[in-house]
Amino acid sequence: MKVLLLSRYGPLGASSRVRSYQYLPYLKANGIDVTVSPLLGDDYLRQFYSGKVNQLTARSSPYFQRVIELLKSRRFDLLWIEKELFPWLPSWSEMLIARLKIPYIVDYDDAIFHNYDTHSNMFIRKLLGNKIDVVMRNAAAVIAGNEYLASRAEKAGAIRVEYLPTVIDLERYAVNDNVENPVFTIGWIGSPATVKYLEMIRPVLSEWDKKNNARLVIIGADSFELDGTRVEHRPWSQDIEVLDIQSFDVGIMPLSDNLWERGKCGYKLIQYMACGKPVIAYPVGVNSKIVEHGVNGFLAESKKEWLEALTVLRDDHGLRKKMGAAGRKIVERKYCLQVTAPKLMSIIQSVKENGN
Repeated sequence: MKVLLLSRYGPLGASSRVRSYQYLPYLKANGIDVTVSPLLGDDYLRQFYSGKVNQLTARSSPYFQRVIELLKSRRFDLLWIEKELFPWLPSWSEMLIARLKIPYIVDYDDAIFHNYDTHSNMFIRKLLGNKIDVVMRNAAAVIAGNEYLASRAEKAGAIRVEYLPTVIDLERYAVNDNVENPVFTIGWIGSPATVKYLEMIRPVLSEWDKKNNARLVIIGADSFELDGTRVEHRPWSQDIEVLDIQSFDVGIMPLSDNLWERGKCGYKLIQYMACGKPVIAYPVGVNSKIVEHGVNGFLAESKKEWLEALTVLRDDHGLRKKMGAAGRKIVERKYCLQVTAPKLMSIIQSVKENGN
């Protein structure tokens, strides 16, 4: 079986890496040959995160290359699309593919439909507001990373909707109980695009540091500073991200409660838990599903709740270990490649065999 994967990014893009690339060895071992064609490569992301990218010039060549790839689509049994074929353009390409009877599955781990239907520009809302609904409706199957995204697909009239959470590979993630930090270590992992969420708990961290000896470790972004607090910035690397997370005492995920955030899939929480770390998260969207309050971590919304959660975890090493172990078990049961890879393979095979 031959599949053309039309991903959004190269391996540097977290969404492409965890939603598709990490599945490729398993699929290949089971007779599914996947050809990868990212729209935007790693060079684009490096420029984007540095703030030096010109969107118009950076996208023109990739869009042309994608057209070339689509002309070869009949060589494949199935197209596997991440989100959409051409961001900020109408759904004409997906509609044409459907009319040509070329089956495609489309995967979502973000509420990208809100890029269009809530846009401040009325022209964008008018032209593209229902774009993703059309893409979903014409797909042989929609794969959604959480219930919010799945619900949108169902309302759009998708003929088949499958839930597949964002997961980690258990072979890469391990628990290290031998880490002993000289000071209580609060950890966060993300990107320059998501570091803004740390601003939501700036008052929490500022007050915490007035009373406690602690440090904040930030992986993947270097723009967040906090007066009077030891903030350690570490560049993200796939080779050492697990080691970095293992150095945390607790992993955090602050998040605003807006439409976009309700479509997030809580990947960083799953990473923390896979390393046996307790978590603290805002009760937004899928976070409330991943975090079992008082079992594998705490759901905290107010400043008081965040301070209380941090204090309890700092003072009780045994509780940290117990919650971390509970989180690891949840990952092993629900949020790992070993569980979801067979399901993804089954979806792909059934679309080819049944045509839907």
